[in-house]
Amino acid sequence: MDIVVFGAGSLGSLVGGVLADVHDVTLVGRGDHVAAVRTDGLAITGELETTVHPNVTTDGTDLDAELAVVTVKSFDTTSAAAALATGSIDVVLSLQNGMGNEEALASRLESPVLAGTASYGARSPEPGIVDCTGIGEIVLGPRDGGSSNTADRVGEAFELAGLETIVAGDMPRRLWEKLGVNAGINAVTALARTENGAVLEKPARDVARRATCETARVARACDVALSDREAVEAMESVASATAANTSSMLQDVHAGRRTEVDAINGYVLERARESGLEVPTNRTLAALLRAWERGEGVR
Repeated sequence: MDIVVFGAGSLGSLVGGVLADVHDVTLVGRGDHVAAVRTDGLAITGELETTVHPNVTTDGTDLDAELAVVTVKSFDTTSAAAALATGSIDVVLSLQNGMGNEEALASRLESPVLAGTASYGARSPEPGIVDCTGIGEIVLGPRDGGSSNTADRVGEAFELAGLETIVAGDMPRRLWEKLGVNAGINAVTALARTENGAVLEKPARDVARRATCETARVARACDVALSDREAVEAMESVASATAANTSSMLQDVHAGRRTEVDAINGYVLERARESGLEVPTNRTLAALLRAWERGEGVR
């Protein structure tokens, strides 16, 4: 399958690199990373080890592919969609953090848009290298739920490359569950400057659980069946499995980059306001991270 991975950061490079073992993959990334991969290939280290030589480019316009996997930060989704719209893409899959990405892509592209989540751990210590810090799974399916031949075909392509993949018919619920996980882990660890496992112990545990429960309550207001217990269990399961990991939001803070708070805790806050609900924990976490971003000049 001809595949474009739009956003060759840590996760995009890992997923794209694994796919490149059996598919024709083009990574769209930043200059230094693209230059390193073009010269020496992409080295995957850690839990997975291989070196691959995918096509690479810094220009995401006028691309032709059967599948585009979007892995850019949520605040870059609109620009990614604009670039993809200049080419010919059969189907688009979002593997991004936060909510609202699929709608942003679908509003600008004629191609069908699939929703997805990825629990593989990834970090890029330097250009041309991506470290797999944990084996997870890819879950994908139609963004409104149900089944489709397109989703099945994409799932088969991922499985052929050795990625643990589930094609699911309940993506709305899975997206909200992941949002609860991220709301409970990412902002707390980013503000506390600590690894994921800290949310399993007091005092961070209480804050993480409240943020997650608020997310579940908003999900139910949006007609998605997600109980507080299920949401907290999912959050704590991920925190336990990735206890020694640094969350993507904390990685952004360490690097002085803008975070995805708007698409995570900020999204919970927006949907809560529409439903007349109060989400004080998510409101506070969002306000603190946005204040940090403004102070750093990245917002």
